[in-house]
Amino acid sequence: MDVELAEVRDFLAQHPPFDALPPEVLDRLPARCTLRYARRGSVILHAGGRGDRLWVVRSGAVDITDEGRLVDRLGAGGCFGMSALVEHGPIRYDATAREDSLLITLPQADFDELAQEHPAVAVHFAATHHGRIRTALSQLQQPRTGSAVFRTAVRDLVRGEPVATGPQVSVAEAARRMTEAGVSSILVMEGDRLVGILTDRDLRRRVVAAGTPTDRPVREVMTLNPVTISSDALALEVMLEMTGRNIHHLPVVDAEERVVGLVTTTDLVRLERSNPVYLVTDLAKAPDVGAVVGLAARIPRIVEQLVSEDATAADVGRVATALTDAVTVRVLLELAQAELGPAPAPWAWVALGSAAREELTLRGDQDHAMVLGEEADPQDPWWAAVADRVTDALEACGLERCDGDVMATNPRWRKRVPEWRAQFARWAHEPQPEAVLWAAIFYDMRPVHGDADLVAGLREQVVRMGSRSDLLLAHLAGQAARMRPPIGFFRGFVLEDAGEHRDTLDIKRGISAIVQLARIHSLRAGATALPTGARLAAARARGVLAAESAVDLADAHELMSYLRLQHQVAQVRDGRRPDNHLDPELLSSLDRRHLRDAFQIVRQAQHGLSTRLPQVT
Repeated sequence: MDVELAEVRDFLAQHPPFDALPPEVLDRLPARCTLRYARRGSVILHAGGRGDRLWVVRSGAVDITDEGRLVDRLGAGGCFGMSALVEHGPIRYDATAREDSLLITLPQADFDELAQEHPAVAVHFAATHHGRIRTALSQLQQPRTGSAVFRTAVRDLVRGEPVATGPQVSVAEAARRMTEAGVSSILVMEGDRLVGILTDRDLRRRVVAAGTPTDRPVREVMTLNPVTISSDALALEVMLEMTGRNIHHLPVVDAEERVVGLVTTTDLVRLERSNPVYLVTDLAKAPDVGAVVGLAARIPRIVEQLVSEDATAADVGRVATALTDAVTVRVLLELAQAELGPAPAPWAWVALGSAAREELTLRGDQDHAMVLGEEADPQDPWWAAVADRVTDALEACGLERCDGDVMATNPRWRKRVPEWRAQFARWAHEPQPEAVLWAAIFYDMRPVHGDADLVAGLREQVVRMGSRSDLLLAHLAGQAARMRPPIGFFRGFVLEDAGEHRDTLDIKRGISAIVQLARIHSLRAGATALPTGARLAAARARGVLAAESAVDLADAHELMSYLRLQHQVAQVRDGRRPDNHLDPELLSSLDRRHLRDAFQIVRQAQHGLSTRLPQVT
């Protein structure tokens, strides 16, 4: 081997994925390569042109751009041009020499042979190719109005040392200290350890209303082991914790779990009065269903605000779901039960579908059910009365009734725990087409109100049953394969050809396919996670799904969900009813490309699943 070829061989051996090749393959590779020189500022590749070789930076630097936006900056060992090679299509990005650069090139035929004979090479370049989805997300989610709610760190919300006391101090003394400090809560400490918190609400409920003597120690009336938040978290995370738990005070701890302060809803309201925590507070005070409906009308505006910030689609879904939960709980707890009296037996109201996964958008319908304790009488009129009131209220708030009648108003979906268990067993072992649909809906079950333990125990059992049923998994996989994303064989969008949505694409088809894939992989892993991202992570952690596939699917789900939210927010702003039908002509060329990539990831994952699970005939 001459000196120049030896130098190329040694250089490639230092950089992935070539460093994983056997020595004899590396020895032969330089003879297939050619060297090119690019002067600073010269365009090496034009987007849309024909790509027929892989490029490797030997020395210098190259900028990869998309319509002027920087996608990547490569130094020695960096590769480009792989999108055209992986897809056997046109070049996707411009490549420009940032400085005088020496480049190694490998022709398409040699690249294909190398990738076929050495899977590690194919995996490496496919991962680099799919990494563009993550770049797209970072570009999409740039803040546009700069609201402080989502950019402020928790440590910046802390206003001085928190007021604290010991657990042995009397209630009267603790209340006096709170009054003197002008605060609505006091932390209860044993040395440096946080053991509880006493709030105005605790004093009202556990002292005044309960007639507890004020000379009793704080430990008897405090909230034990309160939820805390890291000082490194963002205000958005505070908002999600407070909204989801309906609490108003969060102690702040550092990396060593030492208390460094306290944040309250007032701190968030000071940042942004229209934040979701403020709405939850108003909902808790709503005197009747009409007031709840009026307050729920704010939810689209809050979603619009979140989308205009740097919140992810996953976070927007969590907030929208938490607000819908707050509406449901207010109707259930304070209004329906005040009229009908307490429940006749232990029970839980459960959300199904996207609400269970905490992935609600501005266009959704109602999916819910009841899980009753073993001693309950399903025929008791109390259950139907509560279901009617809640369903009517949610419909008045803008959540349409389910076309398939998957709602607690249907007696079929008000069952005791043993009956639910038997139902899931039938779905797992004798799945019919309708049963597969029900299984997919009801595997997504989350308690909203009532005895959460009833639901937790039930879900653990049914997930265990489902994970052991090859027949059910095969039927679910078949259903997933039929959820084709709207993209054709040659990567063109498949558009509606008639009706009111003519010339648009139904982005929900792609999102639903990922939701189903995540559901199947999570079930195979025996995991009880509900959100799509958490399910993919659980499947990855348990070795059921390859790390690269899990990351790609999670990124594709986030991208499609975010584009859908942007579309729905624009519709609501224009006074139109939100839907899932995007006009690709209204997307930027960059967004169209990224959406094609996301759909392609779904198709590859569907193909991978079909080869992994048995087929149902």
